[in-house]
Amino acid sequence: MSDDSRPTPSGARTAAVIPAAGRGVRLGPGAPKALRTLNGTPMLIHAVRAMAASRAVSLVVVVAPPDGAAEVKTLLDAHALPERTDILVVPGGESRQESVRIGLDALPPGIDIVLVHDAARPLVPVDTVDAVIEAVRDGAPAVVPALPLADTVKQVEPAGAPGEPEPVVATPERARLRAVQTPQGFDRDTLVRAHETVTENVTDDASMVEQLGLRVVVVPGHEEAFKVTRPLDLVLAEAVLARRRLNDGF
Repeated sequence: MSDDSRPTPSGARTAAVIPAAGRGVRLGPGAPKALRTLNGTPMLIHAVRAMAASRAVSLVVVVAPPDGAAEVKTLLDAHALPERTDILVVPGGESRQESVRIGLDALPPGIDIVLVHDAARPLVPVDTVDAVIEAVRDGAPAVVPALPLADTVKQVEPAGAPGEPEPVVATPERARLRAVQTPQGFDRDTLVRAHETVTENVTDDASMVEQLGLRVVVVPGHEEAFKVTRPLDLVLAEAVLARRRLNDGF
């Protein structure tokens, strides 16, 4: 391992946990979402490379489907990944929250900052990753990258059946709203305490820290850190990769 894996100047070492145990039903039948390919390479590989692109990240823990850890490890071994970054594969749980907790339990001593990143956000730029890490180093217990909303948002009373009209209840002030992305960054002890304390199923780890009454801050996200959940997103992701190849030569 090269000298690039030594602790960062602040003394804080960073690991990324990628929960990749989901099926991705909105993309239709077939392989789990994280194993769908972009430009011939599984999304999971793109996501691991995106985390490893940060020189601050010394370890990436991939949380695989419960019965798919061997398959994921074989997949990772078959693709070129930065040698300065250690990769660990562990079998996950039945929920995202359980899988993140399993990934946390697999971290070795000496890791102070933890990133939690969606495998379905394969194209997040390294500058966004570094901005999240830096904000945790500066003292925030939890950090999320996020973007302003382009669309007006309506709060509605959910319909009794799919497709029925839904009454509008309120129109939140758009300037105060953000669309949250990943990686989300945490002080390790804070995130461990959140997973020990908050038991109900939640959509993201930052909301667990919020429930502890601790401060969560937002840093600027990036338009290329979008989540690939629908077939149209795959088309957009391929277009982003094609533009990167044109601009960067790879």
